[in-house]
Amino acid sequence: MANLNIDSEKNRTYDAIVIGSGISGGWSAKELCEKGLKTLVLERGRDVQHIKDYPTTNMMPWEFEHRNEMPFKVKEENPIVSKCYAFHEDAAHFFVKDKEHPYIQEKPFDWIRGYQVGGKSLLWARQTQRWSDFDFEGPARDGFAVDWPIRYADLAPWYAYAEKFAGIAGNHDGLPELPDGEFLPGYPLNIVEKYFKESVQKKFPERKVISARCAHLSKPNQIHIEQGRVQCQNRVLCQRGCPFGGYFSSNATTIPWAAKTGNMTLRPFSVVHSILYDEQKGKAVGVRVIDTNTKEEIDFYAKLIFVNAAAINTNLILLNSKSNRFPNGLGNDSGVLGKYVAFHNYSARIYAEYEGMLDFTAEGRNPAGGGYIPRFRNLHKQETDFLRGYAAGFGASRSKESDRSGLGLDLKNNLLNPKLGVWQVGSHMMGETIPKESGMVSLDSNKKDDWGIPLLKIAVDYDENDEKMKKDYIAVMTEMFTDAGFTNIRPDTHWQAPGLDIHEMGGARMGHDPKTSVLNKWNQMHAVKNVFVTDGASMTSTSTQNPSLTYMAFSARSVDYAISEMKKGNI
Repeated sequence: MANLNIDSEKNRTYDAIVIGSGISGGWSAKELCEKGLKTLVLERGRDVQHIKDYPTTNMMPWEFEHRNEMPFKVKEENPIVSKCYAFHEDAAHFFVKDKEHPYIQEKPFDWIRGYQVGGKSLLWARQTQRWSDFDFEGPARDGFAVDWPIRYADLAPWYAYAEKFAGIAGNHDGLPELPDGEFLPGYPLNIVEKYFKESVQKKFPERKVISARCAHLSKPNQIHIEQGRVQCQNRVLCQRGCPFGGYFSSNATTIPWAAKTGNMTLRPFSVVHSILYDEQKGKAVGVRVIDTNTKEEIDFYAKLIFVNAAAINTNLILLNSKSNRFPNGLGNDSGVLGKYVAFHNYSARIYAEYEGMLDFTAEGRNPAGGGYIPRFRNLHKQETDFLRGYAAGFGASRSKESDRSGLGLDLKNNLLNPKLGVWQVGSHMMGETIPKESGMVSLDSNKKDDWGIPLLKIAVDYDENDEKMKKDYIAVMTEMFTDAGFTNIRPDTHWQAPGLDIHEMGGARMGHDPKTSVLNKWNQMHAVKNVFVTDGASMTSTSTQNPSLTYMAFSARSVDYAISEMKKGNI
């Protein structure tokens, strides 16, 4: 019997374990497997294989039961996820339904999740920008949050490494606040977007409008062909899963790349309960899993553990990983685990019309989504009554309008012959929120989910800084729209709960001092040297850029460091 137990444990022992298979988990798995480590990848959801498991990817609108609209009853049963822009018939199967995985909102928070192999990498908006020293130095400059233990120079080579493999389309814009990268050809702005760019440049030279940078193969390189991916077809049906591999996802890119090494074992239907800590050895020794379907409890073992469950679930796992040494969560000597959670403020938009250039229209689709306005507030000095700043998207399109007057044949002819309307323009803000101790997630002491894991409580909110920033965004964009000759300008500051931005960050932040942070400059736990966190939970502040490219760079950099430390015998 003892031999059977030994054999069983041996069969559940690996060199490394990666928790999560989304953007950061896929990268961690790829890097570990490429470097020869037998790696177990744990995913709480079902398996989704590239191409094979994209059931709607080639469907036409009339092939959907409700022409891609979600029925009212489904929306009523799922009030949170229904707010997400991609929750329609073509992609609903990639989203977590509200009732199936409850959580406790101590303050309103729309937690959007995708529990399957690939996670939300199948659903993300694919916007990819590097951070700059303006972002990494932000907390040190104004004293809010703690200083980042790294700077842009630490991450620059890893940004380049990730960009070359993932495939990022963009232009070299020469902006210190938005460093250039290893780009495939960028997607062009349309004629009105170009016009707005020129108008802004004339009147406000410190403000820039550039083509948005995105994780699409505008012109694949050899490495992308080797991945089995081909040029983006500009279908803009990305949330369905792309059979061409035209955009970066774990399913199309990192997971298959890790699998072909022969070093990866992928285990879906595996809800992670906690990380196992051995007090005698002074390190983590494995991961406890609850089988999603059978509810069986299984322990897996490894010398190295990467936590990539996505920011909020990573916090949940670490908080639930309790021992005599860590009664308040793994590595939580500082007491800050679960605290200083922040997000991006998307709660303001502005729309207008442009009656010029009516002899032009746009043809085709732009997977980058149009233009991007990098942050320009409080870069070189504090110039406003709010801290940090915001970036913004910008787009222009011309829609067709049908005359719905008349009856019979006249109405039919009107509907069959729509006419082009004026140009519609719009922008949304992406504001940096300040991490606060009160912005936190914690475990409920009584309520548990179907797998016996405590329900998560979320208490994250806007503050006065966010409101001031929002007012400035509306004023600035109104000014720029007016100067460009846009009309019917309509600001929209409709309140939305945090979380719908899907950019939650923090809770297990990086920092110099173990007394005020959970991770060091290598995304390594100060107190548990063989545990690394390289997803959004590790973020010290949020910047204004989309964070996914930074997670990719963190994962590759941390694996490189971890293996170096293993060879030295430090892990």
